[in-house]
Amino acid sequence: MPSLADITIDPAIRARLQQGHPWVYRNHLIGTERLRSGQWVRARCGGLAVYGLYDEQSPIGLRIFSRNGPPDQAWFRERVWEAWELRAPLRDSGQTTAYRWIYGEGDGLPGIVVDRYGDYAVIQTYAESVQTLAPAIAAALRAVDPELRGVVQRPRLHDDDEGEAQPVLLWGEAPPRDLVVQENGLFFQVDMLYGQKTGLFLDQRDNRRTVEGLVAGASVLNCFAYTGGFSLYALRGDAAEVVSCDVGRGLAEATAANLALNRLPAERHRFETEDCFALLDRYAKDGRTFDVVILDPPSFARTRASQHAALRAYVRLNALGIRCVAPGGLLVSASCTAQIGPEQFRALLGDAAAQAHRRLQIIHEAGQPLDHPVPAGFPEGRYLKFIVARVQSLV
Repeated sequence: MPSLADITIDPAIRARLQQGHPWVYRNHLIGTERLRSGQWVRARCGGLAVYGLYDEQSPIGLRIFSRNGPPDQAWFRERVWEAWELRAPLRDSGQTTAYRWIYGEGDGLPGIVVDRYGDYAVIQTYAESVQTLAPAIAAALRAVDPELRGVVQRPRLHDDDEGEAQPVLLWGEAPPRDLVVQENGLFFQVDMLYGQKTGLFLDQRDNRRTVEGLVAGASVLNCFAYTGGFSLYALRGDAAEVVSCDVGRGLAEATAANLALNRLPAERHRFETEDCFALLDRYAKDGRTFDVVILDPPSFARTRASQHAALRAYVRLNALGIRCVAPGGLLVSASCTAQIGPEQFRALLGDAAAQAHRRLQIIHEAGQPLDHPVPAGFPEGRYLKFIVARVQSLV
């Protein structure tokens, strides 16, 4: 472990740190001139002392791990065990074998994400400073669950992309490229090593199930479908017709494979490999409507500076989506952009409805599931917004 250094934090943010916020931005740090990324530091903020990892590359200059000293292997094992226990209801259900085992700041391990797929775990880190912790996390994972068969590390997540480096096998055996996992009783083939994120968008698990209960007999358009998550749930929910759309190469084939795994009626499903904005615009101009339109786009903003552009993109997307909803039908809209809060998301949906000359009646609102916990003092951790709204004509 690197040597411990002492630095000072601007006392103006002491209240936030006392609430448990795990980040300190660089402009609030004093005495960091000779520090290196990945160095453990003791930071004092008035009478408060915290211990964390310094980062010379990220705008977040310090990620706080503890108030009682720099972590050792026993400390990491305790955090991993606590996270393991929190996810017990998912494992005990007997219907879900894919979940987020470590949700970074939410589980006291800032900058670190671990996803569990079957008997394999995949680690991703969000900063150079925490990159070197991966071996210690892998050892803690093995200690907590002896049935684990392999631990891999994906390339570090950057602000603007997911990197191009190859995955690294940290321990055990590498997962197969065609690994099959279960989610609420549905089967999905995932690529832990090279798929988007870590193979499946785990944070929408509960929301996919919500959609399943709303679509019986309905026509459904699922935009940004990836490998068909919402589409599979809609078909299991007895939707009359499901159209999936995504521009990604190979996603139509991956969705077809998932349909076959679950023996769902392929004749009621069609995949359109096309830009979702373009498809919605074409459908809106042609007067093509659906009973349910699902919008689950990727993040439109990685930084605060791009927030305004993201807001415009969300309004345009949802206005197009609303125009494609039949009168009395449902808009299912989600945002994973952390730079846009729940109130802003509701407001932009109102703007979208105004542009589409419709009324929206929100009937359901949710966020992240059990395996994405949010500390009370860290509102940034609640990034996912999910709204179901009825689309009505103006009166």
